[in-house]
Amino acid sequence: MNSEWLGTNATLDNPVSGDGTPVLGQRYTVPAREGRAVRVARGQTIRIVNTHGTQVCDTWAFSQSNLHEFMSWEHGRVMIGRVNPVAGDPLGSNRRRPILQFLEDSSPGIHDTIYAACDLYRYRILDVTDYHDNCSDNLRMAMAAIGLTVPEVPQPLNLWMNIPISEGGRTEFLPTVSKAGDHVLLRAEMDVIVVMSACPQDIIQINHGTPADIHFIVEPA
Repeated sequence: MNSEWLGTNATLDNPVSGDGTPVLGQRYTVPAREGRAVRVARGQTIRIVNTHGTQVCDTWAFSQSNLHEFMSWEHGRVMIGRVNPVAGDPLGSNRRRPILQFLEDSSPGIHDTIYAACDLYRYRILDVTDYHDNCSDNLRMAMAAIGLTVPEVPQPLNLWMNIPISEGGRTEFLPTVSKAGDHVLLRAEMDVIVVMSACPQDIIQINHGTPADIHFIVEPA
């Protein structure tokens, strides 16, 4: 295992099941700083809950039949014609077809599709010299925990991440504005693997300084 690319945390040893198949209706935890991968069949929904209201959740979706097809925001923003999705929007893949449908959002709707998942290089820029948990490695580990190798780290849907864009095009990193218990509901438009990372960022204030658990439930079609 190359520590330059892949650190370790409990993500590797705690999949939802051996192959990522969930018990429908069961509430699962993504512990603070960790990731989880779960299989969601076409027509099923996944409810992702910001349990404490303060946590960003980096979220990916990969086609079960071809991991090289995945939710892609350079393509997805073209499909919906805006920077952030709202309820009713399709979430597009890199093959320009819906991979998920954004059904519900009980939060104020502040999410991010611009910024890459945090990684070792990001924390080095922030003057962290030792290994720091990060969303890119959480994705890799969550997939490895169910026996899969992720082909790349796509741009995630950063649920609840508050990155306002000013009139001049500049961006800021601000704390989430969601409240405890806010959720989004996503429907699978094909058999997918959804990966979630409870973002470990504790240097800047996007998680109010303290990463927290999130929860999810996969519900039947």
